[in-house]
Amino acid sequence: MHFVNSITVQVPATTANLGPGFDVLGVAVNLYNQITLNTGAEHWPDSFMQEAADLFFQTTRLPQKAYHIKITGAVPRSRGLGSSVTVRLGLLTALNALHDSPLSSEKVLRLVIQLEGHPDNAVPAALGGFAACSQTSWFRSDVGAELSFVALVPDFEVETKKARSVLPAQITLSDSIINLQNTAQIVAAFATKNYPLLKGHFIDRLHQPYRAALIPNCLEAFSIAESTGALGAFISGSGSTLMALTLEDPSALIAAWSKLFEKKLEAIHVLHADNEGVKIIEG
Repeated sequence: MHFVNSITVQVPATTANLGPGFDVLGVAVNLYNQITLNTGAEHWPDSFMQEAADLFFQTTRLPQKAYHIKITGAVPRSRGLGSSVTVRLGLLTALNALHDSPLSSEKVLRLVIQLEGHPDNAVPAALGGFAACSQTSWFRSDVGAELSFVALVPDFEVETKKARSVLPAQITLSDSIINLQNTAQIVAAFATKNYPLLKGHFIDRLHQPYRAALIPNCLEAFSIAESTGALGAFISGSGSTLMALTLEDPSALIAAWSKLFEKKLEAIHVLHADNEGVKIIEG
């Protein structure tokens, strides 16, 4: 058995839902966190990491052991960019490697989905690219470099729990049909790399009309994205980040979004898809 004392895993951020694909669609983007585990700790720093570690050791039936954990990188917390997945996937991948890989990469991913409760961030973070997911299976495909992901990151957080609490228990049949139609078109666009097909299909009737109230200027930002040439825009995950997809120069969009959010703006990133997913970079 090969033993190492330290390991670092890199995990990409993700943008999930893509509007109508609630808990179904996601894309990995080239914004990253690095998770480093070192031997010598007596306990995990918090219950979030302890829960993930407990699941690993219960699944593998290996003796419990704690590690020092260091998290670095550019993925902001509670902004709808999959920060919780970067920690859970990074932690489980690192633990698995430190214990000579008793679990397959697919099994590690399934444990992350179990912890998250939904697969739309976990699958693209693990596998890279675009993913369309159910709880038990998924389709993924590479994403072309010509498609830009413009992420507007406000200077405030939206907790996933709160974002889910504002959702209705039921929606109408007509709204359900709109979401199904738009989700199908998005999957077709990514599967065939026909990205112009995305235009007009980020409209959602399930969660965004209710979550928009948690993000000031959200709907206006969507309109600006379309008027400046983007294929469309949506709330990334549960927010607060807003994401626009474009095949054009995003300069006009960035200028307009910067003006709209000038007092509540943390950053605007022009990103592209990460097609590799999680990987060990040291150790």
